[in-house]
Amino acid sequence: MFSVIFPGQGSQNIGMAKEFYDNFDYIKEIFNKADDVLKIKISKIILEGPKEILDQTENTQPAIFLVSYSIFKVLQKETNFNINNAKYFAGHSLGEYSALCCAESINFDQTLNILKYRGKAMQQSVPKGQGGMIAILGLNSDEFEKILQDNEELECYIANDNTAGQIVASGKIESLKKVKSLLISKNIKHLELPVSAPFHCPLMRNATEQMTKIINNTEFKKPEVDIISNVTANPINDPKEIKKLLIKQIESRVRWRESIINMINLGTDQFIEVGPGKILSGLVKRIDRKIKINQVNNLIDIKNLTND
Repeated sequence: MFSVIFPGQGSQNIGMAKEFYDNFDYIKEIFNKADDVLKIKISKIILEGPKEILDQTENTQPAIFLVSYSIFKVLQKETNFNINNAKYFAGHSLGEYSALCCAESINFDQTLNILKYRGKAMQQSVPKGQGGMIAILGLNSDEFEKILQDNEELECYIANDNTAGQIVASGKIESLKKVKSLLISKNIKHLELPVSAPFHCPLMRNATEQMTKIINNTEFKKPEVDIISNVTANPINDPKEIKKLLIKQIESRVRWRESIINMINLGTDQFIEVGPGKILSGLVKRIDRKIKINQVNNLIDIKNLTND
C-alpha cells in the first residue's frame, strides 16, 4: 500500500517542472491559470527566476504547490498508476495544502490564494531580522526539549521534528545565538537556514490571526484520500477538523517523523514524493531504510514509477 507525500519550503529551484511545462500543453494551461489567479507571473518566476524572488515566502509557497499539483496531474493523465488508490496523502508544512488540493478537499484557485496570503502573513508576523531558524543534526526532539527546559529564558521552539537525528528550531535571533553557543559547547552540529522568519512557533501569532479568517471563509470538502495532519501526525478527513488543524499548524511543530512512522504502522510500505526536490525522500530513508520510496519530479521518474 502506498502513500503520497508533498514537499514544503526549501525544495524550490529555478526551472522546476520545466520538462512537464515543455511537454504537456495542459501543464502550460495550469501555469497560465496560476498567473491569472495570483495576478503575478509566477510561471516566469518558477521557470526563469531570479532566485531571490522565488525564495520570497509569498512566492515560494504558491510556486511549490503549483509544481506539485502539476506533477500530480501528469501522473493522473499520463500513467496507469492510480494515484487515488493511495492509503494517505501527507505534506510537509505548505505541502499539506498540496495534499488537500490533490485529494480534492479544496480547489486549485482556493489553494493558490490561501498560500499567497499564508506566505505573506508568515513573512510579516515577525519584523525582518528579528527571527530565524536553525537545523540541528544528531539530536532528537526530547534531547533538545531538555536543553530548552534548562534555559527557560530562551524564546526558541522546535518547529520541525523531521527524523530522529534532525530537528529544526525557530526563535528570536538573540535566543538562537545562545542556542548555537550551547550546541557548539556540546559539539552538536547545526546549520542556519536561509529564512527571515521563525516559522511553526508561537512567534507566528499574527499570522494565525490573519489566516484564521481566510481558512474559516474557505469551503473545505471531505478529501478523496485521508490526510495526515502535521499537527497530530494522525489521519483526518472531516472538513471542520481540517480547518481547525490548519490554523493550529501555523504555530505548531511539524510532526513529520511521527507522521511517517504512523503511516508505516497503518500499512504504508511505499512512499511517492510528488513535487520538486528529494528532501522528503531523504527524511523517510533516515526514518526507515527498508521502506520503498520514489521521487517524481521529471519525465524519467514518471517512467520509473510506471515500470515498477
